[in-house]
Amino acid sequence: MSLKIGDQATHFSLQDKNGDYVSLDDLTGKTTLIYFYPKDDTPGCTAQACSLRDNIEDLKTNGIDVIGVSKDEVDSHAKFASKYKIPFTILSDPSTKMIEAYGAWGERNMYGKKFMGTIRSGVLIGPDLKILAIWPKLQPLKTVSEVEKFINA
Repeated sequence: MSLKIGDQATHFSLQDKNGDYVSLDDLTGKTTLIYFYPKDDTPGCTAQACSLRDNIEDLKTNGIDVIGVSKDEVDSHAKFASKYKIPFTILSDPSTKMIEAYGAWGERNMYGKKFMGTIRSGVLIGPDLKILAIWPKLQPLKTVSEVEKFINA
């Protein structure tokens, strides 16, 4: 990732699953996990979103909001969130500008085929909009435990 712990988070303004814009400024005063994932309604991404959904109350108890980001369109996010009852914000970044700015775009390898795509990763942004933690690679079912490990450290 191009960002480092302590850096000011990079500005963004993207549409959520309802078509409303969410920007970095909206995160002021909150601690927010922003996680980047490849594609709605695929096995790993669904497992990750459902794990975060199932642990959202614990995360909120620890003062953490969650935002997912992928290059899928708003309609795709709306269907995905509805199908799996995802209670947190999902942002659409079809241009990949935010994904790239947060270092989550790069070469991927699937079944021996190399291609450019979203790297499953995450950042924790503090109330002052500074980067508290960076996870350059996340496993779908370990996202919550990585965040909890950081909180409890």
